[in-house]
Amino acid sequence: MSAGGGAVAPHRTASRRAMWYHAEAHGGGSGVIVACLDLEGVLVPEIWINVAERTGIEALRRTTRDEPDYDVLMKYRLEILAQHDLGLPDIQDVIGGMGPLEGAVDFLDALRERYQVVILSDTFYEFADPLMRQLGRPTLFCHSLEVDGEGRVVDYRLRQQDQKRRAVEAFHGLNLRVIAAGDSYNDTAMLGAADAGILFRPPDNVIEEFPQFPVTRTYDELAAAFADAEKRIG
Repeated sequence: MSAGGGAVAPHRTASRRAMWYHAEAHGGGSGVIVACLDLEGVLVPEIWINVAERTGIEALRRTTRDEPDYDVLMKYRLEILAQHDLGLPDIQDVIGGMGPLEGAVDFLDALRERYQVVILSDTFYEFADPLMRQLGRPTLFCHSLEVDGEGRVVDYRLRQQDQKRRAVEAFHGLNLRVIAAGDSYNDTAMLGAADAGILFRPPDNVIEEFPQFPVTRTYDELAAAFADAEKRIG
């Protein structure tokens, strides 16, 4: 079993270990490290962008990369869904045809061999299940939707305000160290609260506003950044 749970597939072991070539000389350090990852943009494609592409509704392409206020963004999305009479089944149909980003499964499996892995996402459990199944069901903390009897999404329920940052702070309260990775505005509080934060394929506006976080573009680079962070905080 891997550290994050789930069986390790023998045919993937060598490729996973190769990702951690920098980590072999991490220099020791004690204690458990939790790896906190965003979901969309880090392990899977952006769900709302895929919905926009499938339906032709360009307004749904707006994501947390564009709008830092999540409440503003979600109210905007709910208005667009109502205007176009799109319900939860329509969105789930799009998600059912999606899969992880290329290389994401091997990266995640490698990460779980070395750290305790938790996905901290601003998606919804009603959206995430097919994707989490393809990722080997890592632990996921996210939000919930309110859906009426006709399948219309009428509201959403946050698990808690600023849940990504507060989860990291809770892990610190358990005497755990945290390395976090994300791609958008809504990840930056999590990255700042962690012992080390890493950006993965962020847009230019996020890079410009948060130059304190190292930027990675590939899973090999992200693995190396985790290993370097482990050295620093170890």
